[in-house]
This record gives sequence, structure tokens and C-alpha cells, in this order.
Amino acid sequence: MQAIRLQQAIEKDGEIHLRDLPVFQGQQVDVVVSLSPLPETKKTFTVRQLLDSGLIGVWENRTDIKLRDQSNQIKNELEAMAQDPQIQAELSQINMS
Repeated sequence: MQAIRLQQAIEKDGEIHLRDLPVFQGQQVDVVVSLSPLPETKKTFTVRQLLDSGLIGVWENRTDIKLRDQSNQIKNELEAMAQDPQIQAELSQINMS
């Protein structure tokens, strides 16, 4: 049996289209599909989702880490994030009161 190897990206979920193969009507063929792993999607949060998630303050009562030593670094990172136009837009839509 002759083997033909083709690689293609799937254009529509659940469908594979094969064209221009050297096969003829009535000819029997075996089809084996090998799937490559899907890329992992990175989970991101909007500001509202992050505030509602319960993640903010989760370390508040921990005694095994020293946040005071990192307070300046955290402050600088928060100030830099506050300058991001996308974050500014999201924050302007949230009623913080």
C-alpha cells in the first residue's frame, strides 16, 4: 500500500478537506489522522474579573512571606500599570464606591 503524508491547518472545526489526491472512484483507502496538541491559551483577567476573583488580598494574613521588603517594588509596578491606557480605560468603567 502506498502512503501519502499531508499536513494542513484545520480551517473549520470538525472538518478535514483533502483534494487533488491520486485516488480513483471505487478505490479503497485507509485514512489515519494524527492530531498535534492545541496551543495552551493564556488566561487573562479584566480588572473587574480580578477584583471579583478573590485573588486580591489572598496573602494578607500570611506570615511566611515578607511583603514589607517588597513594598517599593510593588508600588512601582502598580504605578507603571496605572499608566497603561487599557487599564486606565477599564478602571474608568468600574464604580469603586
